[in-house]
Amino acid sequence: MSKNVLITGASRGIGARCALNFAKKGCRVTLCGRTFSQKAEETLKKVREYDKSAAFLPFDVRVAEESEKAVALALSNMGGIDTLVLCAGVAKQELFQYTDEKTYDYIMDTNVKGAYLVTKAVLPHMISQKSGSIIFISSMWGEVGASMEVIYSASKAALIGMTKALAKEVAPSGIRVNCVSPGVIATDMTLNLGKETLNALAKETPLGRNGTPEDIAQAVYFLSSEAASFITGQNIGVNGGFVI
Repeated sequence: MSKNVLITGASRGIGARCALNFAKKGCRVTLCGRTFSQKAEETLKKVREYDKSAAFLPFDVRVAEESEKAVALALSNMGGIDTLVLCAGVAKQELFQYTDEKTYDYIMDTNVKGAYLVTKAVLPHMISQKSGSIIFISSMWGEVGASMEVIYSASKAALIGMTKALAKEVAPSGIRVNCVSPGVIATDMTLNLGKETLNALAKETPLGRNGTPEDIAQAVYFLSSEAASFITGQNIGVNGGFVI
């Protein structure tokens, strides 16, 4: 069955792969990102090979008015939203004692407040139609914490908590809420770790490799599908066994 899907953080990486995967499955997709960058343009072009109606909405998830307008436009364009995937996120590696308030606000506002604002804007529609699937993208560091990524870990842990609480709240309206926590995934966000570190992390992973955006996209699609119709409030670790 064709579905209407809204994805934040869809310019590149995991979000972009999710968008492409949904389009390949016959879904209508609206991609979102802070700006219509070259990466975003390239991603949209690929998605339109499968979904000619695909659109890209540039807006800042941290701003309520922008989030509300973007969701309203997506609803108008697609006629509804069946699946919401919240991929927008930022990270920074540094010692906790050197993390200033500006950095804290940037990470928490993007990763947590952004997810809250977009979800809040979409929920009335899903409640009205008595169905929907919401999928947050967290991280294995949200489960176990990462040295030198304390604020990032805290933000991702918040998404896991949001998943569980919101799932209980909206289940009577036929809405499922789940979370995917990736392990080490080969994206632009992890490139700054360097090849040596990435190789070391692959060796630490029981399955012997780092993950790919496709690994996450497949899990996200499953959670959105009828195959997962009795799954809600769950955090699915897609980490090759790094966290067990």
